[in-house]
Amino acid sequence: MKKPELLVTPKSVNHIKALLEAGADAFVIGEQQFGLRLAGEFSIEDVKEATTLIHAAGKKVYVAMNAIFHNDRVPGLAPYMMALEKIGVDAIYYGDPAVVMTKRETGSKIPLHWDAETIATNWFQVNYWGKRGATRAYLARELGIEEIVEIKENADVEIEVQVHGMTCMFQSKRPLLGNYFLYQDKAMEIENRKDARNMYLHDKERNNKYPIYEDLNGTHIYSPADMCIIDELEELFEANVDVFRIEGVLQEEAYVVTVVEQYRKAIDTFFEDEDAYFDMKEQLVKAIEDVQPALRPLDTGFFFKETVY
Repeated sequence: MKKPELLVTPKSVNHIKALLEAGADAFVIGEQQFGLRLAGEFSIEDVKEATTLIHAAGKKVYVAMNAIFHNDRVPGLAPYMMALEKIGVDAIYYGDPAVVMTKRETGSKIPLHWDAETIATNWFQVNYWGKRGATRAYLARELGIEEIVEIKENADVEIEVQVHGMTCMFQSKRPLLGNYFLYQDKAMEIENRKDARNMYLHDKERNNKYPIYEDLNGTHIYSPADMCIIDELEELFEANVDVFRIEGVLQEEAYVVTVVEQYRKAIDTFFEDEDAYFDMKEQLVKAIEDVQPALRPLDTGFFFKETVY
């Protein structure tokens, strides 16, 4: 077995500094013009500053280019990719084949990580994109543990899974929030809706609150609970899953730091003494529960098929 890379999505350059101290191995950053559902907005200058900081610590920085690109946004891909090449980022996350074609046309040497959200569900797809240049695949969050293990056993590329945080359950390219309020003649009340990340859809029947926000890529609705499998990692360890991702989107910076600290402790402890990891499971969960927002219960996502939206 080998230690998995502990990857996190940070909110700012200052946040990266704290997350490095907490034990993160790698970071996914970018800007909404090219990347989907990022925890924070990083301009090219921010990417440059973050890359210098992360590389100085001996860690890795990846940039998200996993948006769904329409014709009008495709011309911006090549200049952006070449800017990332100059900065020296370690990889690019993509879902759209336009990114693969851009890499070929520009001659970029940046490795690609395939991130196609909900459709990354079998090892045939993983290996298909591996043959076209991807070195890693970020699996769909709707997979059970047995499916993940089977994909890993048959994959020719690295496999990444989310182990903690919010999961997106719906995206529309339409500005649904803006359209809704405009229909009610309330446009003035949501003038800054693209900067608002504190809204919820309230399902009174199930007593659930679903985080929702709107940005350049449309409208995004998230699960009512946070995935947390810090006490159920052994099967992923044994399967040699390469990357554990902690999603920082819509979370407070201090919360993400605490979560990374606990997963760092879990990983290191397991590889030093498996029995010690089993003995400390309750302690790990308790540390996260102590900082967990009241509106956000914890569950195990789809790992054991318990999540129902």
